[in-house]
Amino acid sequence: MSDLTILGAGIFGLACAWQAARRGARVQVLDPHGPGAGASGGLVGALAPHAPEGWTTAKALQLQALTMAPDWWAGVEAASGLPSGYARSGRVQPLKDARAIDQARGRAAGAEALWQGKAQWRLRPADRPGDPASPSGLVAEDTLTARLHPRMALAALVGAIRATGGTVDRAGTPRGPVIHATGAAGLRDLSSTFGREIGRGEKGQALSLAFDAPGWPQIYAPGLHIVFHADGTTAIGSTSERSYDRPDTTDAQLDALHARALEVLPALRNAPVLTRWAGERPRAASRTVLLGAWPGRPGHFIANGGFKTGFAMAPLAADRLVERVLTGTDHIPPDWRLSL
Repeated sequence: MSDLTILGAGIFGLACAWQAARRGARVQVLDPHGPGAGASGGLVGALAPHAPEGWTTAKALQLQALTMAPDWWAGVEAASGLPSGYARSGRVQPLKDARAIDQARGRAAGAEALWQGKAQWRLRPADRPGDPASPSGLVAEDTLTARLHPRMALAALVGAIRATGGTVDRAGTPRGPVIHATGAAGLRDLSSTFGREIGRGEKGQALSLAFDAPGWPQIYAPGLHIVFHADGTTAIGSTSERSYDRPDTTDAQLDALHARALEVLPALRNAPVLTRWAGERPRAASRTVLLGAWPGRPGHFIANGGFKTGFAMAPLAADRLVERVLTGTDHIPPDWRLSL
């Protein structure tokens, strides 16, 4: 049985630990702050695809990750006995005008060609409960988008890891290969080590409301996600802030986001605010996932990045990195590697 240590108990660290445990490794996760103390402990949990147009390797990888998610999270739930809040609930987007309608029709054709029959993108009237206010009277709807509750999902992963003999602790002695999944702080460490910006933190703010509609599709409007969770809450997020004094405080920017959400979905107007959250999300310079060996440091590996897509990409990223660490087989996409 191989030993493996993961530093960091966010979504990338816990996903790597679970993937390794499934392969029979003896896993320990170490995080002095506990699971979900960083960006992964947020509220939104939107697993949403890029638009099916201008197809790229990154979009193809995201499609692969999103389509493997149902079985992956079902395995986590089965092992832990805990819910992750995962559901492929879909997404609707209001369409402002004729130009937006034409663009959405083009994307519907793109989805038919590019999504391999695994999901649809379509136009329909904005006439269902939970549909956003739409100036054109139409919404774009896709069936690929999913959601999970970040905190429930992390708790389920911790439970699954422990159920298979792994440990998740605040302190311990590393043994075996080490995966560094340390988020924004880890990107700063890499930047300092290599003398150039490998990545940085970017602040996000979100809130949750007491509004129970878990069967509704999530709503996307520019800069705004409204996600209806399995636990009877509704999340609104997120800001994107490159300049900030403190990463963990909320302010008027979140108030403005809340107000905008009420315009998009007036049904939320009387819903009490339950939680306001702020955190620092890891943004690699490439804006994508950052995986692979730590250059010049044998036995050490990096799992980072995935800006705004961490929960969506985690199953695939963990699969590729753990395969590399435990077997030496390297199927990590070139775009995800650390280039110096």
